[in-house]
Amino acid sequence: MRMSSLALAVSAVAVLGWSGTGLALAAPPPAPPPPPPAPTCADLSGVVDANQICQIQATNPGYALHVDYPVDYPDAQAVFDYVQQTRDGFLNVAQMPDLRLMPYELDTTSTQYASAVPPRKTRSVVFKTYQGVGGAHPTTFYKSFSWDLDQRRPITIDTLFKPGSKPFPVILPLVQAEVDKQLGQQVTISPGDGLDPSKYENFAVTDDSLIFFFSQGDVLPEAAGALQVAIPRGPVAAMIA
Repeated sequence: MRMSSLALAVSAVAVLGWSGTGLALAAPPPAPPPPPPAPTCADLSGVVDANQICQIQATNPGYALHVDYPVDYPDAQAVFDYVQQTRDGFLNVAQMPDLRLMPYELDTTSTQYASAVPPRKTRSVVFKTYQGVGGAHPTTFYKSFSWDLDQRRPITIDTLFKPGSKPFPVILPLVQAEVDKQLGQQVTISPGDGLDPSKYENFAVTDDSLIFFFSQGDVLPEAAGALQVAIPRGPVAAMIA
C-alpha cells in the first residue's frame, strides 16, 4: 500500500524533530581541569639571581641553610621536588635540635654540565650537599639529574648505554685509577660495588668525559669522603645510546 505524500512528510518531520531534540539535549564534554601552576623559586622562599639560579637562605641561632638550583633546567618539577625534600628534611630536624650539638648546617650547591656530541645533546645538573645535624661527622652526598634535549626525557644510568652493552667492566678500571690518583694511594673498589650500575646513578655527561659522583660510603669507606671521578668518554663512546 502506497503511503500518501502527507503521511511521508509528517513522518519526516517527526524524525527530524526527534533528532534535533536529541542533539539539543546532548551536553558537551566537561573541559579538562587546568594544569597546576609550575613550581617557582618563590614557593621555597628563594630569590632568582641574574644567572637564573634560585638562591635559598635561612639562618637562625640553631642552624644555617643554603640551597641553590637552576630554575631553567628542563625537568623543572623533578629538580624542584628534590630541593624541597632536601630543604624540608633538614628543617624538620633542625627545628627540633639537641642544644648540645647546635648549630646544624645544610649547604646544597648545584653544578651544571652539557654535551653536544652525538648521539644526543644532553644537560645535567648535579647537587652536592654538605649536611651536619649533630652526628659524629658531617656527611656529603650527591644527587644528579640528566636530560636528553633531543628526545625530551630524563636519562638514567640504565638508559645512558645501549641495551645489551656491558660498559662497567670498562668503566671500573678507569674509575679505580682516578680514585687512586686523587687519594694518593691504592684503595681498592670491590668488584661487587664497582660493577654495580646503581653505584653510578649520579653522573653527568660532557663532550669528552663521563663524570661519576660517589657519596660518602658508596664505593669506599666513609673516611674516604665523597668523590667526583671523571673518566674519558672515548672508551665507552660506542656503547652510549
